Amino acid sequence: MSHAARFVPAIFVALWATGFIGARYAMPWAEPFWFLTVRFALTILVLAAIAIPLRAKMLSRRSAFDAAIAGLLMHGVYLGGVFWAIDNGMPAGLSALLVGLQPLITALVAGRLLGEPVTARHWAGLFVGFVGVALVLSPKLAETGGGVTPANVAACTLAVLGMAAGTIWQKRFGGGQDLVTGTAWQFVGGTIPMLALALLFETGDYTLNGELIFAMLWLVLVLSVGAIFLLMFLIRQGAVSRVASLFYLVPGVTALIAWVLFGETLSLLQLVGMAIAAAGVWLALSRARAPALQNSALSRR
Repeated sequence: MSHAARFVPAIFVALWATGFIGARYAMPWAEPFWFLTVRFALTILVLAAIAIPLRAKMLSRRSAFDAAIAGLLMHGVYLGGVFWAIDNGMPAGLSALLVGLQPLITALVAGRLLGEPVTARHWAGLFVGFVGVALVLSPKLAETGGGVTPANVAACTLAVLGMAAGTIWQKRFGGGQDLVTGTAWQFVGGTIPMLALALLFETGDYTLNGELIFAMLWLVLVLSVGAIFLLMFLIRQGAVSRVASLFYLVPGVTALIAWVLFGETLSLLQLVGMAIAAAGVWLALSRARAPALQNSALSRR
């Protein structure tokens, strides 16, 4: 990995953490499945526009299918589950804690399906990171209200499983894909289930205002293009179980952004949780350079 590429994990975490901005602004004004359908469709148009000057390579039918399956899982199942649960009253803090299980699930499955070595030090880092995430989110967990329903918990659980399965699928079958074209096909895969669910269960009502437009532009350009490009790069460069551990840093960075932009409280307990989560990520990523280089070489086969 080049010197400049070493900053990619930090940039990815910072961008991914801003996803809450779009969700916070958009959900009062649009239904979740229709919002995601339009978001994914606009992302495909943006990627198609930049594919021409970049001379992106076309994918074979098999590669396009693999990319679409990864996108269906990472974008359709993951974002669809989270947005639907929050729109139906699931507390954001609790949903984030459930989503925080994703690195542990990814490590468990990746060790079996991809043969990635998951050491005791790595497992320790994952568990320490999860404890840190729980502390960061602890003030939000008290705000449960009436949104903790079996349907909402099931939606968040399905989202976690979808993200874990999608990253593993991408690592196994998408290593040699053109980044722009492959990402475009991912969003094709994500659009299909969102459109079907929107047609089946939603009315298509929305309120077009500045907040909704800002949320859409932010999520399309910053998250769906910028952050996803970085995630695909990280998956190519390293073991997916270690890449997944970076998600432990997201709640802490999100809390910092909310403190700066919206004046939300930031307690000493949350700061301690951020430090513990960072320590967990350090444990999970340390001593991983050799396996990461080997996996990088395999992904460029």
